[in-house]
Amino acid sequence: MATIVQINFDYDVSEDELEQRSNPERARIFQSVEGLCWKVWLRDADRRESGGIYLFETRASAQAYVDGPIAAAVCKLPDSSNHSIKIFDVRENVSAVTGAPLGHRMPRG
Repeated sequence: MATIVQINFDYDVSEDELEQRSNPERARIFQSVEGLCWKVWLRDADRRESGGIYLFETRASAQAYVDGPIAAAVCKLPDSSNHSIKIFDVRENVSAVTGAPLGHRMPRG
């Protein structure tokens, strides 16, 4: 079953520093995450909150990501706090009706 991981955190750095931390070259690491279909990067500059929404092929691959080194590094980012990691099963039948990109897969590097 497709599974979503939602990670959010507050940040206390400039918008420029945040952009440097999440540049396209660094984003390529996600191409090697087992079972990851795609990631959407999030930011709310007014609330100084950032994060991501990740679609995984299975709950097991989502859990492995949450328990793995990349998620751990996110929680150790300097000048970040209030980390939240949630895992959700995707309700595929109704998500397909509303256009969710469940079949999309990112290119592998």
